[in-house]
Amino acid sequence: MVGAEPRTSEGWPTAAATLIAGLLAWYDRDRRRLPWRAEPGAAVEPYPVLLSEIMLQQTTVATVSRRFPPFLARFPSLEALAAADLADVLHAWQGLGYYRRARGLHALARAVAARHAGRLPSDAASLRSLPGIGPYTESALRAIAFGQPVVPVDGNVMRVLARLYRIETPLPAAAPELNARAQTLASDCRPGDVAQALMDLGATLCRPRAPRCPACPWQAACAAHGAGVAEQLPRRASRPARPVRRGLAFLLTRPDGAMLFRRRSAEGLLGGLHELPSSPWLEGEFVIAAALGHAPATAEWRLHARPVRHVFTHFVLELTLAEAATAAGPAGIWCRAAELGRLALPSVMRKLLRQAGRSGRGAPELSQPRG
Repeated sequence: MVGAEPRTSEGWPTAAATLIAGLLAWYDRDRRRLPWRAEPGAAVEPYPVLLSEIMLQQTTVATVSRRFPPFLARFPSLEALAAADLADVLHAWQGLGYYRRARGLHALARAVAARHAGRLPSDAASLRSLPGIGPYTESALRAIAFGQPVVPVDGNVMRVLARLYRIETPLPAAAPELNARAQTLASDCRPGDVAQALMDLGATLCRPRAPRCPACPWQAACAAHGAGVAEQLPRRASRPARPVRRGLAFLLTRPDGAMLFRRRSAEGLLGGLHELPSSPWLEGEFVIAAALGHAPATAEWRLHARPVRHVFTHFVLELTLAEAATAAGPAGIWCRAAELGRLALPSVMRKLLRQAGRSGRGAPELSQPRG
């Protein structure tokens, strides 16, 4: 446990070296074992660090821990990723969501192959010039993959620092101050471990709810803990409610059990993935008769009683599933349930298929269309 540090008139710790020493001692005892992390004393390979950082954006550690090993086995190097078809990369990305990251990662691999002979560059300017690399990922790669004295600041690190320094300014306005405070902890002493230790501290002890302050190496130095307000920080500005978009998704089945799918445009939301044909996703009044006009075939469409709800970053989608059978059906991508593994299906489409009972989960609840 780190003892109380001398403070300025603003109440902030001044001995960064003591903080880092305590943090690293804790990390050496309690670090998380994660499939993309090098073992203590082992050389760090940049590609697994890059891959994990892209995957961890907006995805939980538990999910990435499951999906990382098979993805790495399928694309074991940047060169292999660059040589792959985008469709194969999207297929392997299933379960991680936010497919724009997969497209960016594939473009990055090809850019590294073209500009840097397949080796990830280590300087900030070259990293930032690559597709999909923003300020956080750049600093994480520099610290963890290349051992440079910089502190990457993700949500976990923001929470730790907001509490350590008792920064009351709500996020996102507090972000510049938190980033500046983070860089005061930058050091040539094990910068990669410092970065990962801060992430682990936020994920395992300095949690959003019920922080485990007695086990924290920074408890005595933490201004928010001393004031009894740790769980209240960081404060966040209120967010506007997400708009709701609605539509119909059409599940058309042939006598042989094959279902009709289509591939979305390569650009935009869920670009390049497979989906059930659907009506446009619109805000405002949802008119079923108008939506049925976008059906892929003339048929006796039956509607499920409840829509499937899926939350995207900027809006909420509610899709009502319409089912019908056809003797032949239009041209398109036809696929039986047993063959769904060959398609790159986003989560919202998997939810619709489960509702239809194509995944062996319960019987569908159907009604006749109204309106």
